[in-house]
Amino acid sequence: MRTLPSTIVVTAAAASVVLALSGCAGSAGTTSSSPAPTDSLAGSNLTVYNAQHEELTQEWADEFSAESGVTLTLRNGSDAELGNQIIAEGSASPADVFLTENSPAMSLVDNAGLLADLDSDVLDQVPDAYKPSTGTWTGIAARSTVVVYNPALISEAELPASLEDLADPAWKGRWAASPSGADFQAIVSAMLELKGADATSEWLTAMKANSVDYKGNSTVMKAVNAGEIPMGVVYHYYWYIDQAGTKENSANTELRYLKNQDPGAFVSVSGGGVLASSKNQAAAQAFVKFITSKTGQDILQTGTSFEYPVGSEVTPNPALPALDTLDAPVVDPATLNSTKVTDLMTEAGIL
Repeated sequence: MRTLPSTIVVTAAAASVVLALSGCAGSAGTTSSSPAPTDSLAGSNLTVYNAQHEELTQEWADEFSAESGVTLTLRNGSDAELGNQIIAEGSASPADVFLTENSPAMSLVDNAGLLADLDSDVLDQVPDAYKPSTGTWTGIAARSTVVVYNPALISEAELPASLEDLADPAWKGRWAASPSGADFQAIVSAMLELKGADATSEWLTAMKANSVDYKGNSTVMKAVNAGEIPMGVVYHYYWYIDQAGTKENSANTELRYLKNQDPGAFVSVSGGGVLASSKNQAAAQAFVKFITSKTGQDILQTGTSFEYPVGSEVTPNPALPALDTLDAPVVDPATLNSTKVTDLMTEAGIL
């Protein structure tokens, strides 16, 4: 979860460093099939509603600004907060670009008809598995669902084979999650798409009875590490970030990837889209193209977020297992429904 929005302005670099960004022009409701004019973008201004990791987006913004001469203003917040803000603002939104951590918030804005089609040369940089069928936004990064566990409290052989197993009363009080966060709600969105509303509702009712709630994935991992609870459901990168640092909150834990196309192996796609109401379509399309280019994905790969690159055939950080080994379920990100998920979680008494 992120804090209340804050605003950061990236100062444009010298205009002489303008990069010829081919294929960066576009207009709302259209998709280009050939590179657009390479007019200079220097002097343009973009407002980015950013729910992605702030440090990562700042690195993207700094590099893009240096190359293009475009000034970017970042307004940081959470997926749901910024998605709902864009819908409330409608065509009057000052946002040019929306970046999310998970897919449901992007689909929320997309379903409201507020996104422009992305240029084809932007979409071509990302494989189909990591972008929605709508073509109105694209994946920019990915994170995998994992089980983090404390081997002193539970053996590897005792771990669940499926996320659905955690509905069994035998798991009462033995697993943790952060249900109020967008991360966990994205996982529930995948279960809804894969298993349907009735099965998801039953699982959530059992979750209410069995799980222990914490606020935030980091808190879940800390509790498992401290021996408060045997295991939790989180995203992979919390563990890898801590392991790359002091290991203060993960030294006593291990990870289990559930694989087998289980809902517990869900890979959540972070999204990037251009607002149809943006008056800076060319620069906005160019920024999303930059993020998904080799340069942009290399920034992600070598950074500290430990998320997965999804574009331009950039490999993940060597510490991570390859994406194609995770055996994640196939889910069209466009189908993930945040509103239905929050309704079901509210009905189950979880939210």
